[in-house]
Amino acid sequence: MNKLDRYDLRILAELQRDARISNQELAERIGLSASPCSRRVKQLEDDGYIARQVALLDRKLLGLTLTAYVQIGMDRHTPERFENFEAAIRQWPEVQECCLVTGMDADYQLKVVVPDMDHYQKFLLGRLTRVDGVTSVRSSFVLNQVLASTELPLEHLRS
Repeated sequence: MNKLDRYDLRILAELQRDARISNQELAERIGLSASPCSRRVKQLEDDGYIARQVALLDRKLLGLTLTAYVQIGMDRHTPERFENFEAAIRQWPEVQECCLVTGMDADYQLKVVVPDMDHYQKFLLGRLTRVDGVTSVRSSFVLNQVLASTELPLEHLRS
């Protein structure tokens, strides 16, 4: 991977805020002309710094009002058990995040988004607890989302 310079970092910062910005507007904001800016964006994509561009949807407008953080305990810590669990949760659109964790009484932590408690109960009893190896499930529900960001910090890369 190439070393990121100040223009690259500014491009990444701007695109994190609004990926729909035109190349011309992006170029003006970072202080380059349009052609070099476009080439830099393409290089950042080719180098893997920009993994993909997505639309962020409003979950409340879509009726997805319940968010749960779920801690999962497994019966055995074997590669096969973990692969089986991970394959199962990849099939469920309700699961927004899944992390293998340490430092708590759980093996995995999930972020689950559903319309309401009835849907969560169906997800929990109909899917999650039916995966081989799941021995414990602890759910915490979000009362108020204080901060939500998709922007990664880039300050540590500035020289």
